[in-house]
Amino acid sequence: MIGRRQDEADAGLRRVLLAGQDVDYRLIRARRQSIGMTIDNSGLVVRAPRWVTIREIDLALKERARWVVETLAEWRGRNRESLPTEWHAGAPLLFQGRALTLALFPARKKAIAADLLHLTVLHPDPGDESEIAAFCSRWLKEQALSLLTLRALHFASRLRTPPPAVKLSNARSQWGSCNHRGEIRLNWRLVQLPPRIADYVVAHEVAHLVELNHSPRFWALVESLLPGHVEARRELDALTPLLD
Repeated sequence: MIGRRQDEADAGLRRVLLAGQDVDYRLIRARRQSIGMTIDNSGLVVRAPRWVTIREIDLALKERARWVVETLAEWRGRNRESLPTEWHAGAPLLFQGRALTLALFPARKKAIAADLLHLTVLHPDPGDESEIAAFCSRWLKEQALSLLTLRALHFASRLRTPPPAVKLSNARSQWGSCNHRGEIRLNWRLVQLPPRIADYVVAHEVAHLVELNHSPRFWALVESLLPGHVEARRELDALTPLLD
């Protein structure tokens, strides 16, 4: 079983020096014939066959160092524009880790729909940016409350604790909190993050329902709810500028 243990040791979050910068990447061992690289809102992901060594993976990354560094910088720029400063057609925003473009259309009834590329908004006055801003912000918060509450209930049921009261937060310094009354507050901007990263925050706060501290027992609970949570925690750190 030595080979399997080595695969497990190789997987997860790694770091390599590219173009003078330390770059973190997530390594996934997959059934494929070559090394593949993708970059999105959560960062750099490398998929490689089990027989390819870490040295070979790092060499492949160094060969594409310029592309990696420039593309990561582009995504960081998108993160800073997570909510438009101007609510017009073509403005960028994030929803569940996807970089979407705002699409506006005139209609008698208001409606919003998200797909892989666009947040499509139907509105009687699509040219009124203040109206669009208020309508979209309200929709995002409604989505956040619905999605995050479901995840909190899911994790609470795993710990066999009473369903927590979930409220949204607009905090500028934290993603979530839990108090001694069993109330959980979750930052509405979690709806903009990749679901697995938002899950880490929810699992973290639900674990506080049992252990209102950061003891080893607490972290063991988080790990039981979300195996491999350390990786998600590290990725969350890179996305914290969204709170600014």
